[in-house]
Amino acid sequence: AIRMNNLYGTIFKVPEPYIPKIGARIMDLQSPEDKMSKSSSNELGAIYLNDPPKEIEKKFKKAVTDSGTEITYSPEKPGIKNLIDIQSAISGKTPEEIVLSYQGKMYGHLKVDTATMVIEELKPLQEKTQHYLKDKAELHKILRAGAEKAAEKAEATLRKVYAAVGFTPC
Repeated sequence: AIRMNNLYGTIFKVPEPYIPKIGARIMDLQSPEDKMSKSSSNELGAIYLNDPPKEIEKKFKKAVTDSGTEITYSPEKPGIKNLIDIQSAISGKTPEEIVLSYQGKMYGHLKVDTATMVIEELKPLQEKTQHYLKDKAELHKILRAGAEKAAEKAEATLRKVYAAVGFTPC
């Protein structure tokens, strides 16, 4: 987009990334030094959008922490830091506020609370997904409408590109 805009004038809108300070990189629940990934060798390390609540809770309860007991936000405790980051990303609270709310509590409390927050955060998405999967006709109607709208936008952009480059439209 930038190259085309530099060569031919403003044709494309250059996207601006949104990278939140906390939660941009969620780590694997089993290997908190690695990024959470669907291609992880251990399926307990990743939360999938369609995981049932019981499975999400199980994965968080088995999340790797460390042998200590104090809940602190520190790179030396990557498992605990990851759980706090997840809570912070969902709640909007700072990691420091979350740590304060767990003074005197154990890792189990943090794990269960994080699981509950993730389950609640995913609930509307999962319900909507189930709604559309149950009504295939409605799903196909929405997909067709989206494809038509995308084709219209793409055609308008392609016309601009053709004009700028000097091609005649097909």
